[in-house]
Amino acid sequence: MEKDNLKLTSSEIGTLWGEYVNGTAIDTVNRYMVTIIEDESIKAIFEDAIKTFEKQKRQIVTLLENEKFPVPIGFTESDLNKGAKRLFSDIFCLNYLHIMTLHGLLGHSTSLAVSVREDLRFFYDSCDNDGKRMYHQTIDLLLEKGSFQRDPLFYPAENPEYVSSKDFTDGFFGKGRMLAATEIISISFNLKKSIMAKTLAIAFSQVTQIKEVRKFLEYAEKIANEQIKDFSKIMQTDNLPIPKSWETEVTTSTDSPFSDKLMMYHTGFLFQISQAYHGAGLASAMRTDLVSTYESTILQNLMLTKKWFNIMVQNKWLEQPPLAPNRKEIAKENNKK
Repeated sequence: MEKDNLKLTSSEIGTLWGEYVNGTAIDTVNRYMVTIIEDESIKAIFEDAIKTFEKQKRQIVTLLENEKFPVPIGFTESDLNKGAKRLFSDIFCLNYLHIMTLHGLLGHSTSLAVSVREDLRFFYDSCDNDGKRMYHQTIDLLLEKGSFQRDPLFYPAENPEYVSSKDFTDGFFGKGRMLAATEIISISFNLKKSIMAKTLAIAFSQVTQIKEVRKFLEYAEKIANEQIKDFSKIMQTDNLPIPKSWETEVTTSTDSPFSDKLMMYHTGFLFQISQAYHGAGLASAMRTDLVSTYESTILQNLMLTKKWFNIMVQNKWLEQPPLAPNRKEIAKENNKK
């Protein structure tokens, strides 16, 4: 089989479609942020991110058009209200780019893992390298600004040990035990992402002019806040520090930089993608209170996503991904001829 003549599979088309839609949404936010950022070092990273995605976007369009698949609508200049007042501080913008870069790295890795055709593998490999470069840049600058929030520090034990008690899994009854380093990975990461989601929900609800959208965003803020409290309580019980909130990095502006379609989509995207991280946290959890918290969080996100889906469909804001052919419908149409 000629590797250069392979047709793209459904999975490969799906990854290209998702990379385009999600990428154009985040790129629109980046294009707004670069206009309000005053710090030249932060602005330079955003300019790099915008140029990088522009290159990736052209490559995705070429790949889709060569397969005669329609290019998604995604998000365009019409979703960006140019000249809008400052809604975020410079340091929040940098934190936003860092978190979105982490999402991008996961997306590129997943896309690479399901790609077979050589040109597509090389494309996602280059996207991954771009993401790694951006990851290093954002962390280095956050460290330089004194704004990178490191995870809790542990003191080394004298020797490796084996689990010796059933209390290792007990978070509700018995004496229980302290959090394991393997569990803190997901708790800390999920906290940071929930803090980001809450902050964006606050900002978006502040500027939207549609009552239904504002009501949903306020609900999203409430859900994110409950999840922050739940995970923070677990950390604080073990006398471990939690990441700081970013609400004060949102200004009092009511001038919306984005379309309601973009703000709704972005909020839903954050809660949907968080399910993968919550699932990973659940898989690594070995304490009953952690398992219960992750299960509750996943259920909350499912309920929120259902509300989100209904609003997106009602307003014709949710673009449909490529679907498998409906053989029954094709047969019906053929019978009419």
